[in-house]
Amino acid sequence: MNQQQLAALVPLIVFAVFLFFFVWRPQASQMRRRREMLGSLRTGDRVLTVGGLYATIQEIKEDTLTLELAPNIRVKAERSAVQSVRGRQQQKGQ
Repeated sequence: MNQQQLAALVPLIVFAVFLFFFVWRPQASQMRRRREMLGSLRTGDRVLTVGGLYATIQEIKEDTLTLELAPNIRVKAERSAVQSVRGRQQQKGQ
């Protein structure tokens, strides 16, 4: 490789490093945190859905949740429909 070809390759390498540190790593980290949050959902958790509804988890069956929006108003949703956990109910005996 001559010096001119090497000089043309440097911006490409810099761009690849930029993508890795400022795009790929933060996105992978965010996806990992979301997977952990969805995996740690428990009955009684107060959650916010991706549709903007606040609900309390009443039942969990594999990837299906039964959410209570208000007293006696329950809906079923996929686990992935949860955007964030807003509060956790204290476990009895703690």
